Amino acid sequence: MRRPLGLALLAGLTVTTPVAARSLCTIVAEATDGAVLLEEGDCRTRVTPASTFKIPLAVIAFEAGLLRDAHHPVHTFKAGYPDWGGAAWHVPTDPTRWLAHSVVWYSQIVAHRLGRATLEAQTARLGFGNADFSGDPGQDNGLDRAWIMSSLRVSPAEQIDFLRRLATRTLAVSAHTLDETRKIVPVNRTGDGWSLHGKTGTAFPRKPDGSFDEARAYGWYVGWAERDGRTLAFARLDQDETKQPVSGGMRVRAEFLETWPALARSLGQPRHPPVP
Repeated sequence: MRRPLGLALLAGLTVTTPVAARSLCTIVAEATDGAVLLEEGDCRTRVTPASTFKIPLAVIAFEAGLLRDAHHPVHTFKAGYPDWGGAAWHVPTDPTRWLAHSVVWYSQIVAHRLGRATLEAQTARLGFGNADFSGDPGQDNGLDRAWIMSSLRVSPAEQIDFLRRLATRTLAVSAHTLDETRKIVPVNRTGDGWSLHGKTGTAFPRKPDGSFDEARAYGWYVGWAERDGRTLAFARLDQDETKQPVSGGMRVRAEFLETWPALARSLGQPRHPPVP
């Protein structure tokens, strides 16, 4: 299910790819019906969603009433919470700030209040990956890190099927949930008029000894793009070859935004059946 690109265009799209990383998948589909316009690489294998899971988690939490709107509730950082995000994670955080700064401890508060049974049932209902919140084997930590290189896994193709339904308001949730979730997904705009609503994600795979391999980070950027009444769902997944000073998700987003105008121009009418 690949749409061939001309060699010149392909070279133009990949020239800025860091030598330290390789692209695992780029997939773009029409949001209206899921018809695939571009699929490069392995887009059907499930991997950790990392912080891209914050989007379906927000949907589930708004639907359950745990999140009220884009700015409520506000939760406050406490000693012992994950703080590797630096100063941005140490301030009172609302749903908008949660996604903008990818605050892990806010996700954990929401996950614990929802509980494993609700998370598994609702994630399965939304069609987001394997819906497994068991966490690390024997650790009982699924509500803290199932989505961070642990039991929850999703493929790029599954990502865009979920996201296209969110973007087109066909996801089986309330209008309020659709409205408020869409408000808090970060937006980046390109010079040619596209608005890309999306979320990054970064996670390190485990080594045989159980430690994290910081040289092989996964980097995600997923979401939907809008211009002139057209909406496209997208997912990009890279994996590092060496340890990097900037997170994989942030680098994938920067590259994807840079190459999006040329990529979007290359996309014609759907040629493939819908995803999945």
